[in-house]
Amino acid sequence: MVSLAELKRAIASAQSHAVEYVCLTGLNLYQSPACDSLVTQAAAGRHLRPVSMPNSPGPNSPGSEISAIEVCLCEDNYPGWLALTDLQQLAIAQIPYQPISLSFEDIQARLSDVIAFTQTAMAQPNHYLWGGTIGPHYDCSGLIQAAFASVGISLPRDSYQQEAFTHPIPLDALQPGDLIFFGSPEKTTHVALYLGKGDYIHSSGKDQGRNGIGIDSLSNLSHPVSQAYSRQLRGAGRVMTSYP
Repeated sequence: MVSLAELKRAIASAQSHAVEYVCLTGLNLYQSPACDSLVTQAAAGRHLRPVSMPNSPGPNSPGSEISAIEVCLCEDNYPGWLALTDLQQLAIAQIPYQPISLSFEDIQARLSDVIAFTQTAMAQPNHYLWGGTIGPHYDCSGLIQAAFASVGISLPRDSYQQEAFTHPIPLDALQPGDLIFFGSPEKTTHVALYLGKGDYIHSSGKDQGRNGIGIDSLSNLSHPVSQAYSRQLRGAGRVMTSYP
């Protein structure tokens, strides 16, 4: 068992030397050091770096032992807390994470495989999982991020970040592989992948009428889920490059 002092020394050393670690298996990252609420996941092969850890508990604070360290995923700069029990699933990265530069033509050539990834994911038993980016269970932006990552295209983590990263396009210019955004006038809260002919694929929760990945329509609103999202439609965006 690693002592608290040893952990602090390791984190300080990693921070000062910009040490990165690579995930040996898929790992959960949490919203707080309590590790009771998932915020995202890191697939095997993803890089992360330690950021900090909670202040050490007082000697008379039973049950308040430190159980997690704060980390940041190198690919999308996404923060979260990693349980100490998962430290053994990390290895020091021999080569720092390097973003891949892709042209717009490179992106376009890979979109059919992005779509295929989502359809394969839909064919597996799944449910909506807040914070899910590793199959079979995804949240909306987790499915989109994982689908593009499967062909080497990096996207930011959350739907509102994906909206800001893509190039805005009018809905009548949608092409397969574009992203569609939903939410309120103030902020995007949901994202889907356009398939063509008015259809899109996405992972949605029970509060919208489905629990998992499904296909809905912008034009045929006979299904209750399509109706629900038509009232939240914000716009669309095109992926022009890989996230730096």
